[in-house]
Amino acid sequence: MIAIIDYGAGNIKSLQSALSKLNMDSCLTTNEHVITNSKAIILPGVGAFKDAMDALNEFSLTEVLQKEASLGKPILGICLGMQLLYDKSFEDGEWEGLAILNGTVKRIDSTVKVPHMGWNTLAHQSPNNLLTNINEQEFVYFVHSYYVDECNEQELVCSCDYGVQIPAIVQKNNIFGMQFHPEKSGKNGLQLLKNFGEMVL
Repeated sequence: MIAIIDYGAGNIKSLQSALSKLNMDSCLTTNEHVITNSKAIILPGVGAFKDAMDALNEFSLTEVLQKEASLGKPILGICLGMQLLYDKSFEDGEWEGLAILNGTVKRIDSTVKVPHMGWNTLAHQSPNNLLTNINEQEFVYFVHSYYVDECNEQELVCSCDYGVQIPAIVQKNNIFGMQFHPEKSGKNGLQLLKNFGEMVL
């Protein structure tokens, strides 16, 4: 079973619906016992970084997620959820993240329209089982104004170009991130979620 963290900062019904189409068992939860007994965790997220971290702290989930990550539990961060995995964000201030991955989050340069909203292509940066049946330059759906600026190149699976190189998929051992919304990305998004499930379940 996949635990989807239900902390009030994500469009989680569509994500759960996508997983159901793939026959991947999931539940929406903030319960520590459910999370620790799950096979994998998905951390979704939309909105502001600070608000999301405040909500995780309010539900006493920050240490739970950090502990599960350290124990090797697969964790997938989606959109803002991916950004929360990193050390800190400079969104309207400077805020500490979960620090499960090393890097910082900053605003997309104003030389392009912000937010980055709509379909963009994935450029493969390293071989990865997440990319099974995903061709080079396939389209996925993005909605974000901030991105991971300092990303370890060895953890970069896919990027997209939007004024700068934006990390689109990352992986470090049991930790995964997708800056886009796979649940809104049609067949490609479903394939990526399917690949994630086959890697971790």
